[in-house]
Amino acid sequence: MSTSDFHVQRDARLAQLRAAMARHGIDACIVPSADPHLSEYLPRRWQGREWLSGFTGSVGTFIATADFAGVWTDGRYYTQAETELAGSEIQLMKIPSGASLLHIDWLAANMQPGQTVAVDARVLGLAVARLLGDALKARGVTLRTDIDLLDEIWSDRPGLPGDALYEHAAPHATQSRADKLAATRAAMEKLGAERHLISTLDDIGYLFNLRGSDVSYNPVFVAHALVERDGATVFVADGKASEALRARLLEDGVRLAPYADAAAALAAIPEGSSLLVDPRRVTAGMRAAVPPSVRVVEAINPTTFAKSRKTDEEAAHVRAAMEQDGAALCEFFSWLEATLADPGRAPITELTIDEQITAARARRPHFVSPSFGTIAGFNANGAIMHYRATPAAHAVIEGDGLLLIDSGGQYLGGTTDITRVVPVGTITDDHKRDFTLVLKGMMALSMVQFPRGTRGPMLDAIARAPIWAAGVDYGHGTGHGVGYFMNVHEGPQVISPSAPPDPHTAIEPGMITSNEPGIYKPGRWGIRIENLVLAVAAGSGEFGEFLRFETLTLCPIDTRCIDSALLQPYEKAWLNGYHAEVRARLLPHVDGAARAWLELRTEAI
Repeated sequence: MSTSDFHVQRDARLAQLRAAMARHGIDACIVPSADPHLSEYLPRRWQGREWLSGFTGSVGTFIATADFAGVWTDGRYYTQAETELAGSEIQLMKIPSGASLLHIDWLAANMQPGQTVAVDARVLGLAVARLLGDALKARGVTLRTDIDLLDEIWSDRPGLPGDALYEHAAPHATQSRADKLAATRAAMEKLGAERHLISTLDDIGYLFNLRGSDVSYNPVFVAHALVERDGATVFVADGKASEALRARLLEDGVRLAPYADAAAALAAIPEGSSLLVDPRRVTAGMRAAVPPSVRVVEAINPTTFAKSRKTDEEAAHVRAAMEQDGAALCEFFSWLEATLADPGRAPITELTIDEQITAARARRPHFVSPSFGTIAGFNANGAIMHYRATPAAHAVIEGDGLLLIDSGGQYLGGTTDITRVVPVGTITDDHKRDFTLVLKGMMALSMVQFPRGTRGPMLDAIARAPIWAAGVDYGHGTGHGVGYFMNVHEGPQVISPSAPPDPHTAIEPGMITSNEPGIYKPGRWGIRIENLVLAVAAGSGEFGEFLRFETLTLCPIDTRCIDSALLQPYEKAWLNGYHAEVRARLLPHVDGAARAWLELRTEAI
């Protein structure tokens, strides 16, 4: 489809939405980036915000009135949104760091008493619904949550994903389904709840040792689950489970029911019963299905904590997966350097990077898929934090500059996420300065030791300090939790200045978190260096238990980009020690050109 054709189509869709709003007496319509499971990455059926606006970022809220249309998104997506919204009346509404609900303030300021705002409760988080309802009520504005206008205007809207479920089995699944269910029920009992509703897909996949492919890059499947004292029900689309899988689930007291029956099952909970729900991980629509006679206990999903704290056996599998991932990266980077040095080569583009790095991983044992869409950004494109090359818009890797590559893999024994920056041609002193500042921030967080219970947001400034000292900052968090053959982004921990330091954000032993500071110069270059780290014990004493980070990621950091004069002796020692470990652990897995490249790029500085 040409750009002009898309613009015509987008205008037509917006006109259809406004016509539907007029038919129902709706003055403003909200389309969040969400599904009934509050997923970060959405099955196609729920990509309504993208369908209406053309903005493809993973975070954004679309609002339309009779004479206004806008998309609210944060600093990671400003450049992307400006490009994708160009040529339309849809305005980019910039969200400052930590102000993700700014669209609610806009509605409260712009809607008039007596007007009506509509949003589908089935895709609206319960916690957000409460804030939205309170803000509009204070203005005398009615909130309707019983209507999905997309269903009226999206004639070819996709249905539910139909790919089959499969088990995450031993040895990579180190805990049985029965044991996980027992632990969940013990947590429910402690909270005084007889039943527990789970809607988040990664929690469901973890608890039942099941995986799927309903969401790109994340091995999850669309479902709700209701856990009871003596059984559990997974509500999933028909035909997704084989008879053999159904039988194995029944052995553990787990039955499957149609996806559409979840709300009815909640409505049928007996009077006087108690139900545990996580208000941050369930929609207003599902909560509304619970009868008033049921006592609702609100607390974080027990599985959210459980899956974040990897067992020793899981950590061992992750280390093995990191060795395979690192070996694949050695093959990729040795190919990249050799090809760039060949004057007779065919052009390399950002798309080529994605193809080659995925192919290298696919040759490794237990590889399943990429863990997200590869970000390969050359020069100015590297400054776009969530840049994605497309066949219609991408750069050729030629000339001089920096190439940022953020990629990852899903393995049966773990999930990887790594960013490296490499020089192309000749780079400048400014390139090296910025690269070294980012490296100093990454190393500072890698080396930190902290009391157990420290909230993740409190650690963010440690990585930023060397960058701040140079009068520079970056517009994203420093770290996110990472799953175990699961979502590449998971909670509850986060290392970010925009996240409130709530108790559930505390870093605990077994948590895997990214460590990824950066510097971005719009229109020039972007630098991000990312490793995954595991929280491990660092001893205890008079002042309690302390933790430190074990670096899991195994791949050289390109020393050609470093200004060694900016490094302290202890920083050089850390880097040399890291490279010595990378070399020792990856050498058994590589040979030929990849082996030679590994030895060269892990030489001490």
